[in-house]
Amino acid sequence: MTVTIALDLADEAATGRLGEALAARARPGDVIALEGPLGSGKSTLARAFVRALTAADEEVPSPTFTLVQTYETASGAVWHFDLYRLERPDDAYELDIEDALADGICLIEWPDRLGPLLPARRLHLTLAPGAAETARTATLDSHRQWDDRIGDISV
Repeated sequence: MTVTIALDLADEAATGRLGEALAARARPGDVIALEGPLGSGKSTLARAFVRALTAADEEVPSPTFTLVQTYETASGAVWHFDLYRLERPDDAYELDIEDALADGICLIEWPDRLGPLLPARRLHLTLAPGAAETARTATLDSHRQWDDRIGDISV
Protein backbone atom coordinates (compact mmCIF):
# COMPACT_ATOMS: atom_id res chain seq x y z
CA MET A 1 0.00 0.00 0.00
CA THR A 2 1.19 3.51 -0.76
CA VAL A 3 -0.11 6.49 1.17
CA THR A 4 0.00 9.88 -0.59
CA ILE A 5 -0.60 13.25 1.03
CA ALA A 6 -0.23 16.77 -0.33
CA LEU A 7 0.66 19.79 1.78
CA ASP A 8 0.68 23.49 1.00
CA LEU A 9 3.78 25.15 2.41
CA ALA A 10 3.24 28.91 2.70
CA ASP A 11 6.91 29.82 3.02
CA GLU A 12 10.42 28.65 3.85
CA ALA A 13 9.52 28.32 7.55
CA ALA A 14 6.74 25.87 6.66
CA THR A 15 9.22 23.85 4.58
CA GLY A 16 11.47 23.74 7.65
CA ARG A 17 8.59 22.62 9.87
CA LEU A 18 7.92 19.75 7.47
CA GLY A 19 11.58 18.73 7.78
CA GLU A 20 11.28 18.82 11.58
CA ALA A 21 8.07 16.75 11.51
CA LEU A 22 9.73 14.12 9.34
CA ALA A 23 12.79 14.02 11.59
CA ALA A 24 10.58 13.32 14.60
CA ARG A 25 9.21 10.25 12.78
CA ALA A 26 12.46 8.98 11.19
CA ARG A 27 14.02 5.63 12.01
CA PRO A 28 17.28 3.94 11.03
CA GLY A 29 16.85 2.33 7.63
CA ASP A 30 14.56 5.09 6.36
CA VAL A 31 15.09 6.63 2.94
CA ILE A 32 13.62 10.02 2.07
CA ALA A 33 13.95 10.83 -1.62
CA LEU A 34 13.78 14.60 -2.13
CA GLU A 35 12.71 15.64 -5.59
CA GLY A 36 12.04 19.03 -7.13
CA PRO A 37 13.64 21.64 -9.36
CA LEU A 38 16.59 23.78 -8.31
CA GLY A 39 15.50 26.24 -5.63
CA SER A 40 12.41 24.26 -4.61
CA GLY A 41 13.50 23.86 -0.97
CA LYS A 42 15.11 20.42 -0.85
CA SER A 43 18.19 21.67 1.02
CA THR A 44 16.05 23.85 3.31
CA LEU A 45 13.99 20.80 4.28
CA ALA A 46 17.10 18.65 4.77
CA ARG A 47 18.78 21.34 6.90
CA ALA A 48 15.74 21.56 9.21
CA PHE A 49 15.59 17.75 9.38
CA VAL A 50 19.23 17.47 10.47
CA ARG A 51 18.99 20.34 12.96
CA ALA A 52 15.91 18.76 14.55
CA LEU A 53 18.01 15.68 15.31
CA THR A 54 21.24 17.47 16.28
CA ALA A 55 21.24 21.11 17.41
CA ALA A 56 19.54 24.29 16.24
CA ASP A 57 22.92 25.81 15.37
CA GLU A 58 24.34 22.71 13.65
CA GLU A 59 26.25 23.65 10.51
CA VAL A 60 24.46 21.86 7.67
CA PRO A 61 26.08 22.76 4.36
CA SER A 62 24.55 21.60 1.12
CA PRO A 63 26.48 18.55 -0.10
CA THR A 64 26.42 19.85 -3.68
CA PHE A 65 30.20 19.49 -4.07
CA THR A 66 31.00 16.83 -1.46
CA LEU A 67 27.97 14.77 -2.61
CA VAL A 68 27.38 13.48 0.93
CA GLN A 69 27.44 14.80 4.51
CA THR A 70 26.91 12.62 7.57
CA TYR A 71 25.64 13.56 11.03
CA GLU A 72 25.62 11.47 14.18
CA THR A 73 22.34 11.79 16.07
CA ALA A 74 20.59 10.00 18.92
CA SER A 75 18.31 8.46 16.27
CA GLY A 76 21.26 7.11 14.29
CA ALA A 77 23.49 8.38 11.52
CA VAL A 78 21.86 10.76 9.05
CA TRP A 79 23.33 10.67 5.54
CA HIS A 80 22.48 13.67 3.35
CA PHE A 81 23.21 12.98 -0.32
CA ASP A 82 23.07 15.48 -3.18
CA LEU A 83 23.42 13.38 -6.31
CA TYR A 84 22.98 16.17 -8.86
CA ARG A 85 26.54 15.72 -10.12
CA LEU A 86 26.45 11.90 -10.09
CA GLU A 87 27.24 10.65 -13.59
CA ARG A 88 26.14 7.00 -13.23
CA PRO A 89 24.11 5.17 -10.58
CA ASP A 90 27.07 2.89 -9.76
CA ASP A 91 29.12 5.97 -8.76
CA ALA A 92 26.99 6.05 -5.58
CA TYR A 93 28.94 3.05 -4.27
CA GLU A 94 31.98 5.34 -3.92
CA LEU A 95 29.88 7.39 -1.47
CA ASP A 96 29.25 4.31 0.74
CA ILE A 97 25.57 4.43 -0.10
CA GLU A 98 25.17 0.74 0.70
CA ASP A 99 26.23 1.41 4.32
CA ALA A 100 23.90 4.39 4.53
CA LEU A 101 20.95 2.39 3.21
CA ALA A 102 21.65 -0.53 5.54
CA ASP A 103 21.41 1.27 8.86
CA GLY A 104 21.35 5.04 8.39
CA ILE A 105 18.63 7.58 7.83
CA CYS A 106 19.08 8.78 4.24
CA LEU A 107 18.04 12.09 2.74
CA ILE A 108 18.65 11.87 -1.00
CA GLU A 109 18.41 14.93 -3.22
CA TRP A 110 18.14 14.14 -6.94
CA PRO A 111 17.14 10.50 -6.26
CA ASP A 112 16.53 9.84 -9.97
CA ARG A 113 20.34 9.75 -10.37
CA LEU A 114 20.33 6.41 -8.50
CA GLY A 115 18.26 4.72 -11.21
CA PRO A 116 17.66 1.09 -10.21
CA LEU A 117 19.64 1.54 -6.96
CA LEU A 118 16.90 3.72 -5.43
CA PRO A 119 15.17 1.56 -2.82
CA ALA A 120 11.54 0.70 -3.54
CA ARG A 121 10.71 1.19 0.16
CA ARG A 122 11.06 4.92 0.74
CA LEU A 123 9.30 8.17 1.38
CA HIS A 124 9.28 10.07 -1.90
CA LEU A 125 8.83 13.79 -1.28
CA THR A 126 8.32 16.12 -4.22
CA LEU A 127 8.56 19.89 -3.75
CA ALA A 128 7.06 22.17 -6.39
CA PRO A 129 6.43 25.91 -6.65
CA GLY A 130 3.23 27.06 -4.96
CA ALA A 131 0.76 29.85 -5.66
CA ALA A 132 2.90 32.62 -4.10
CA GLU A 133 6.60 33.33 -4.70
CA THR A 134 7.76 31.75 -1.42
CA ALA A 135 5.09 29.03 -1.34
CA ARG A 136 5.70 25.37 -2.14
CA THR A 137 3.55 22.29 -2.55
CA ALA A 138 4.86 19.08 -1.00
CA THR A 139 3.62 15.69 -2.15
CA LEU A 140 4.60 12.76 0.06
CA ASP A 141 4.34 9.20 -1.30
CA SER A 142 5.15 6.58 1.32
CA HIS A 143 6.04 3.60 -0.90
CA ARG A 144 5.26 1.30 2.05
CA GLN A 145 8.04 2.51 4.35
CA TRP A 146 6.15 5.45 5.89
CA ASP A 147 2.51 4.31 5.52
CA ASP A 148 1.90 4.47 9.26
CA ARG A 149 3.81 7.73 9.89
CA ILE A 150 2.72 10.42 7.44
CA GLY A 151 -1.05 10.50 7.83
CA ASP A 152 -1.05 13.04 10.66
CA ILE A 153 1.67 15.39 9.38
CA SER A 154 0.73 19.03 9.31
CA VAL A 155 2.75 22.22 9.07
